[in-house]
Amino acid sequence: MVLKKFLLLVSLVAIVAFFSACGNGEEESNSDNESSGTDERWDEIQESGEIVVGTSGTLMAASYYDGEEESKDQLTGYDVEVMREIAKRLDLDISFEIMGIDGMLPAVKSGRIDVAANDVEATDKRKKEFNFSAPYKYSYSTMVVRKEDNSGIESLEDLDGKIAGGGATTIYSQIAEHFGAEIKTYGNAPNEAYLRDVDNGRTDVIVNDYYLSKFGVAGFPDFDIHLHPDLKFHPTEQAVVIPKGADKLTEEINKALEGMREDGTLTKLAEEFYNEDASQKPEEEIQELEGIDL
Repeated sequence: MVLKKFLLLVSLVAIVAFFSACGNGEEESNSDNESSGTDERWDEIQESGEIVVGTSGTLMAASYYDGEEESKDQLTGYDVEVMREIAKRLDLDISFEIMGIDGMLPAVKSGRIDVAANDVEATDKRKKEFNFSAPYKYSYSTMVVRKEDNSGIESLEDLDGKIAGGGATTIYSQIAEHFGAEIKTYGNAPNEAYLRDVDNGRTDVIVNDYYLSKFGVAGFPDFDIHLHPDLKFHPTEQAVVIPKGADKLTEEINKALEGMREDGTLTKLAEEFYNEDASQKPEEEIQELEGIDL
């Protein structure tokens, strides 16, 4: 009889422990869900009613000043207008901090700005340090070279020994350097400075995004430069750079982007600035790069 009572007591304890464990698991799960649904950065942005975006203001046609006099009203470009539309759909004001690409990602990390939008590629390496939105632009890399002889470049390997104009920490400079080019770095300089140097022979090549390069070359028809007719490599995805762990902010930006894709706003903006729908993946085959950690 004593043994039966003991076994019954053990069974009851086990049942209570089992249901307690289930209950704790649900509470922990709910807690996890709640924590993943918010973050301090999103709370701060909502409280202030404004999102602060880092951009260069010198990168046609992503972020640039349309006119001679620089003013906030004249800042435009695909990335700039995408961010303005995102802010509108999130019922937020927006302000832009103008800075070089070299300082943009550190500014996101430090909290000086909330996000960055400047044709920034979402690479696997960068994803370890930042959150990224869904892509709002798909592209690939190409080269600006001199028309007369393609600057002596017919393959990526021919970059060896050439002088490539570019930013110090950009993916494109890393690619050029990987293939043996010497990098001539610029500050937050306008497209004209880069392109003029290829034209006059101070540099040989600019490795850069196809759409940006196409727009830049078309803007300076007097320069003896063009896009390399044969080289298309390194497919890319551009996205909003967001602080690591700012998951609610990422979620809200993605909701806005999804709506913009569904209602055609992304296509409309891309065609306005690039004369092509850069919001869609290119249909042509693009050469992948191997052996380079980007």
